[in-house]
Amino acid sequence: MAGEKSFQYGDIVEMKKPHPCGANAWTIIRMGMDIRIKCTRCGRSVLLPRSKFERSLKRVLQRADSAPPVGEGASSAPRDSN
Repeated sequence: MAGEKSFQYGDIVEMKKPHPCGANAWTIIRMGMDIRIKCTRCGRSVLLPRSKFERSLKRVLQRADSAPPVGEGASSAPRDSN
């Protein structure tokens, strides 16, 4: 299908409508028949049916494989290996 948008777990996406907190960047945190996205500003998560998510998706801002590591202990500084 022409114009099909590809997305995957961990991508940061922009939706057509912004969140009430003012942000318009969301992280995909669950995929299946439903897609759960999390606001990057306030942390609120929303569960959408896949069909509604695909209609509301504007573009992918950052791919998961190009994103810096996130989580506890992740930093950009190299670790000492003793």
